[in-house]
Amino acid sequence: MRQPRFYDPQPLAENQSVQLGDDATQHIRVLRLKVDSKITLFNGEGGEFHATLTDVQKRSCTVLINSFHETSNESPLHLHLGQVISRGDRMEFVIQKAVELGVNEITPLISERCGVKINVERMAKKQQQWQKIAIAACEQSGRNIVPIIHTTEQLNNWCEKSSDAVKLTLHPRAKYSINTLPNQLDNISLLIGPEGGLSEQEIQLTETLNFTETLLGPRVLRTETAALTAITALQCRFGDLA
Repeated sequence: MRQPRFYDPQPLAENQSVQLGDDATQHIRVLRLKVDSKITLFNGEGGEFHATLTDVQKRSCTVLINSFHETSNESPLHLHLGQVISRGDRMEFVIQKAVELGVNEITPLISERCGVKINVERMAKKQQQWQKIAIAACEQSGRNIVPIIHTTEQLNNWCEKSSDAVKLTLHPRAKYSINTLPNQLDNISLLIGPEGGLSEQEIQLTETLNFTETLLGPRVLRTETAALTAITALQCRFGDLA
């Protein structure tokens, strides 16, 4: 049975006694783990630490780190998802599943047809919430490097940023499908629009900025379905999904 995994961003080392942070402590309390329980820790710097709980209190937990293991479950494909924010809990769902599928960076985007009201304070809280979702997805999926959830940007600003990545966007009349994209790719920026699609002006912008229009198939997919389908197909073609 796999040991429970927890993220703690502090420096960790073998034979070290560590008091865990609030988030890990709360998670341990929820799982009702006891002294001498075996757990796995990771701090986002690569690899994981096997540890033993030595003290469990209401507001604090202490562990003894027994050993370090240099394990990596990261894809050879570096994938940056630019996702236009969707309503309700769909954005949270996309972030969770995208992290499980190996995405390295996610930038929430605002587009002309976004449909989400902008509030600076609300967006800052949302970003913190989305980052916690990414961390939880790493704990569940065995990833030891936590993807970055960037601050929310306007779509045109994100598209215009200089990058060495191959830029892809979805279009129902595209020349290429993911399976027919040329060459071996290892660094991709993937733009996913809102439910109503990108506006004509935004489509023209992506064409001007050399985004490659890509076809997923004959059916029209919801924005969250399109994102996860595209990520899966890219990982199958260029990453580590068999």
